[in-house]
Order: sequence, then structure tokens, then C-alpha cells
Amino acid sequence: MLSRFLTIVALLAASDSMRADDWPQWRGPAGNSVSAEKALPLAWNDRAGIAWKAELPGWGTSTPILSAGAMFVTSQDADKLLLLRVDPKNGAIAWKQEVGTGETPRNVPGRGAQKFHDIHNLASPSPVADGKTVVCHFGNGLLAAYDYDGKQLWSRNLADDYGKYTIWWGHANSPVIYRNLVISVCMQDSLADIPEHAAEPAKSYVVAHDLTTGRVRWHVERKTAAKSEECDAYTTPAFYTEGENTRMVVMGANELTAYDPGNGREIWRLPRLVGGRTVTGPTVGDGKVYATIGMRGAMLAVKIGGEGELARTSVAWEQRRGTSDSCCPVVWENLLFTVTDDGIARCFDANVGAIKWERRLKGEYKASPLAADGRVYFLNTRGLVTVVPATQRFEKLAENQLDDETVASPAVSDGKIYLRGKKRLYAIER
Repeated sequence: MLSRFLTIVALLAASDSMRADDWPQWRGPAGNSVSAEKALPLAWNDRAGIAWKAELPGWGTSTPILSAGAMFVTSQDADKLLLLRVDPKNGAIAWKQEVGTGETPRNVPGRGAQKFHDIHNLASPSPVADGKTVVCHFGNGLLAAYDYDGKQLWSRNLADDYGKYTIWWGHANSPVIYRNLVISVCMQDSLADIPEHAAEPAKSYVVAHDLTTGRVRWHVERKTAAKSEECDAYTTPAFYTEGENTRMVVMGANELTAYDPGNGREIWRLPRLVGGRTVTGPTVGDGKVYATIGMRGAMLAVKIGGEGELARTSVAWEQRRGTSDSCCPVVWENLLFTVTDDGIARCFDANVGAIKWERRLKGEYKASPLAADGRVYFLNTRGLVTVVPATQRFEKLAENQLDDETVASPAVSDGKIYLRGKKRLYAIER
């Protein structure tokens, strides 16, 4: 009961304006890839179960979001960085705004300037909305806010404000909204071990801007003991509520940290989680924060609560077997589900970390699994969704194939599942 209450409160804390059928940010209403909707589609393919499919200009790996009857998605078309409003009923583009321009650097030798992995581009961070304002972010630092009619409210560039990105494989952290703040994280190679950068290393930070004006409301450096690529993290913050207080957790650079999202004050930290660059973001559920140490390190279940530097006794359990390198875990009731990049899906007891089942699925995985309607949906990079019951007994309910490349995680709204491929955007209905 307590864990369910915490999840509901976290959902409400993320935005006062979101509706039950919204998917207003990366990983949904509570930032945990869980949907409360019922009667979702189970089976589909390119010929059946598709409400509509629409081609978008350019491509990207950001997840589409849905808020107050509108869908928003970002894309990169050559050097144009785009924010689009799409009609979720038929896939028609209501408006398209060129937020800015930018080139995607690739194959840059050495350290000191970010370069992008072939799997993504500048349109990797997902937008976020609160029912009136939508905020988009791009991998060159561009951050901008629009109203739902497509009017730009403000724009700034974090790389201009705080220094060029030094992350090795392309900035991809998605912004989040807390009350009237839009919060962004940047965790990147400090370059401190390189002599010419030792005097002035690159900084990692968390920053909050006023949602209405774009003015900086608070900014804190994120100082850790990580070095080189260990500093890099591609994760997005998650929220939980403890009593009357909302906390924001950030995972990366060998550390899990909780902040007060209203002012940026650090509440607690769990340091010395030494691994490598961190792609798998934190998930909140069952009164715990589930986080994975970078480069397929241990998955930890950290008990919510405490202040200052936490002892290892705050870790309820840890599991080292076959952890994910990219996909975030998802919690349904008292079970936790994961999938590794090479397709090993597992179900854990969320209370003690014991493995209930493990099975190899087809293909490779980058998208985070979706939990909804008593099921878990696993999306691989080749358009295949495998559906299993969210129980401690494995059963393959369906395999659904689309002809597309799929890296973005699924979104759910109004009885439909939305999938963003490299070729098209799909709405899937029952």
C-alpha cells in the first residue's frame, strides 16, 4: 500500500496539470514506464492493429509525449532541429517549428569534444510538457519552451551557458518538470586527468530554469570522484515523495544522489558505485530506488530515506547477474522486470532481488520495457515487441513485428501504444 501511494504521489508531483491518460515525459507520468490504462492492444503487425502510421521529417530517438490532447516529438532533419505537434488521432502534423540548427559530430578523435554513437543524433532527449508548455532539448545544448500553439516562449543553450559538452557518445539526457521548473542534468568527462584541462576541468551539473521565462532558478555542480568516461551518464532524473517532501534522484558518475528539486540542495548520496559510463536510469517503486552501476555493473535496490552520505546498509539488495547496459528496469506490483541489450529478459522479486525467471528474447534492445494492464512489453531495435504477463511465471503472450528500426521507448495514451521508429511514428490500437 505504501509503495503504491508513493508512486501515485510522485506522479502528481511531476506536474499538477497532467491527466490520467497523458504520457507527458520520458518514461511516462511517473517516469517509471508504467501506465495505469486498461484494455491496451496485445497483438499487431504491419497489416493489422495499426490505427495510423506517419512519416516524420528527419529522424531521432526521442520518445513522443502526449499531453492535454496533443502529441509532441523532436526530430533532426539534416542540420535542422525540429519540434513537431502531431494529432494523436490521425498522425497529421499540426505544426512544425525549427528550434535551431546543429551538426551531429561523429568519429571525433581523442577526448575533449563529444561525438555521437551511430545509433542516435541530436534529437535524443525527449520533450516534456505540463498541459500548457512543452519544453524540448537537443544534444547540442539547445533548450527551448513553446506553448501548445507553437509560439516560442524562450530559448537558451546550456553548452553556451556552462561550456561545450565533453560526453563521449552524445548528450541524451531528457529534461523533467517539477512545479514551475524545468530541470536538466549534464554528466560528462571532466578531462581532469589531461594536463591541459587539469586547471579548469569540464563541469557536470544540475540546473533548473523557470518554466515560464527560462530564467535560471538554481544551478549546482555535480562533483564526484569519477574519472574519464566514468563521468559520463545519459540518464534522466526520477522523483519520489517522502512524507511532505518530493525528492529527485540522479544516477551517474559512480554515484546515486537525491536532491530537493525546489532548490537543488543535495539530500543524500550513495557514492563509490564504481563502474563505467551510465546509460540505465533510476526507477522508483516499492519504496526503493532501483539503479544499475554503469557498464553492466550490479543492480541495486536502495531504500528510500536518509540524509548525507548513505552507508551500504541502505542497499536492500544487489543483483550482479546479467544486468542491463541501456534499458531501464520497470516495476509492476512486487516484481521487477529487466532486459539486457543482447535480449535476456528477467523477472525479479522486487523485495529481495531473487530471480523468478529468465528467458532469451529475439534481437537487441535499447528501449526501456513498458508495464501496463498486467503485462510487460519488450521492444527490440528491429520493431519487434514481445508481450509477457507481469507475473513470476514466464509466458509469451504475443510477438508483434513492425518493419522499422526502434530505439525510442514506447508511450501510452487513450488506449493506444505509440512507437517511434526511424521510418515512421505508429499508433497501435486494440
